[in-house]
Amino acid sequence: MHDIFFAYVNQHSKYPLTKDEQSLITAAFQLKKLRKKQYFLQEGDVCRYTGFVVKGALRQFSVDDKGSEHIVNLFIENYWATDRESMIMLTPSQYNIDAWEDTELLLITRADMLDLMEKIPALVEMIRLMDERNAIATQRRVNSTISNAAEKRYEEFAINHPQFIQRFPQHIIASYLGITKETLSRIRKQAMK
Repeated sequence: MHDIFFAYVNQHSKYPLTKDEQSLITAAFQLKKLRKKQYFLQEGDVCRYTGFVVKGALRQFSVDDKGSEHIVNLFIENYWATDRESMIMLTPSQYNIDAWEDTELLLITRADMLDLMEKIPALVEMIRLMDERNAIATQRRVNSTISNAAEKRYEEFAINHPQFIQRFPQHIIASYLGITKETLSRIRKQAMK
């Protein structure tokens, strides 16, 4: 289980993990299994963990006053599932994160991650790269949402995240894109022609 994470770190860092560093990581990360529809985080709770997805799929969403879900993030293997604001600020989360498929995560607290970062240069390098990529992806998504028509947003999503199309149903993808499932259905039909 941890071998998948070791490969991920080594892929995202110029510093290969030593056996001692792998032992520190194994001791700090705990395995958590979630059944489909089981919550990793519920609205109102403080997020205590970051989870590295080893197997499965999750979604992060809020629910408005009318009961409609708004998907803000999708997570599959080699993604990190968390509510960063809640975890860093120790404030109640405004989001839910649940398993869309049976899921296996490696969990770590913020304190344990900070401790590991002091000891393992590869983690610092990996997190720096991860944060840079996340900032770029977030900026692109915001720009696309406010600037592009639904067709263009779906086209970019399909190019950048083809694996999500295979793993999540149309209504979840539509919510993630900020469009109705009817609009997404129409866009997909036009694309097939």
